[in-house]
Amino acid sequence: MLTLKIANYRWIILTLLFIATTINYIDRQIIGLLKPILEVEFNWTETDFAHIVMAFTAAYAIGLLIVGRIIDKIGTRLGYILIIAVWSVAGMFHAIARSAFHFILARIGLGLGEAGNFPAAMKTVSEWFPKKERALATGIFNSGTSIGVVLALLIVPWILRHYGWHEVFWITGAFGFVWLIFWIIFYDLPSKQKRLSTEEYNLIISGQENEKKLDTDIKTVKWYKLFTLRQTWAFITGKALIDPIFWFFLFWLPSYFSTTFDLDLKKPSLELMIIYAATTIGSIGGGYFSSYLIKKGWPTMKARKTVLFIFAILEFSILLARFATAAWMAVGIISLAVAVHQAWATNVFTTASDMFPTEAVSSVVGIGGMAGAVGGILFPLLVGSLLDSYKTAGNLIGGYNLIFTICGFTYITAWLIIHLLTRRHEIVKLSELQ
Repeated sequence: MLTLKIANYRWIILTLLFIATTINYIDRQIIGLLKPILEVEFNWTETDFAHIVMAFTAAYAIGLLIVGRIIDKIGTRLGYILIIAVWSVAGMFHAIARSAFHFILARIGLGLGEAGNFPAAMKTVSEWFPKKERALATGIFNSGTSIGVVLALLIVPWILRHYGWHEVFWITGAFGFVWLIFWIIFYDLPSKQKRLSTEEYNLIISGQENEKKLDTDIKTVKWYKLFTLRQTWAFITGKALIDPIFWFFLFWLPSYFSTTFDLDLKKPSLELMIIYAATTIGSIGGGYFSSYLIKKGWPTMKARKTVLFIFAILEFSILLARFATAAWMAVGIISLAVAVHQAWATNVFTTASDMFPTEAVSSVVGIGGMAGAVGGILFPLLVGSLLDSYKTAGNLIGGYNLIFTICGFTYITAWLIIHLLTRRHEIVKLSELQ
């Protein structure tokens, strides 16, 4: 039986990763877009909503710790089938929720399933792309985070106009099952993929050969040993301090524009679309920037850290949000901030595949993602408490301004810690993890 050989097959795989990430963020963003409607129907306070967000992030943290390890054991093909099925069912479960507690249960299921997306995606990138292409590949699939939010801004109002909030969850929850069909048809490891051309297979393998020379033939990883390495803690830092900030942008920006600038979230919001679309530019541009430096001959980690430092400085622009007196002024400032965030996130993600062998990448990403989710548990509590306090005092905008200030200073703090932990960058050998 003849099998059609496809040139650049790795970009088909990358497209699947991009779409999975897009669906991931459509599903998680819906609760933020429906917040003004649901808080009226169920009489939620800001703290109630913070508890719902916290439930998701707590489950996400636990899921990352567990699922990353599972994916390293069962592989990316089966791993993605498992996690997509879990989060799609949980997404649909929101439609039958009748109280804040029910929503908390639904968010827990969604968090456990969605936790597997980034560990699985980064492991897939490390399997299918040579190191010089990984940051760009990561930037492309990571841009699905913003595309997912933009699509949610279009899809949710349309469904609300024609149906209701229950149908929002039913319809979007089904997207994952459609994606699974294509994943099962197209995905396998490069060594097993019959559609992959010989030339492309050799490119993938040759681009990884320097890493393979550092490894032994033993493929198992002793998970606990990852915690003894500086490289692991550098990645943990980058995720723990920065991930909660994007979750704040994700879950509270619709409410910020609704309360501060009277934005009607029942209609497609051009303002929010522009902000979240800007993250696509940051994600792909940030990945391209460090990949460009590496192709020019820069050492890998030097290129990553230089780019991270530049973006940490640019992130101070969020401090200007306190001076925004009009919606479009806020759009411009926050668009830059979220684009810079995604550029940062892309490069931090890629350091996992830079510093660790493929056999450990999913576990490392899971550990780092768990740290980010733990920060995401604590930060919403702070946000909810601050906003309730400032709302009581009649100065809700002041609460948002304080949070924007905290966000601005966090990136340079994270960069300093990462720099100190990776001053003597060494690639972790597989033998060190036995």
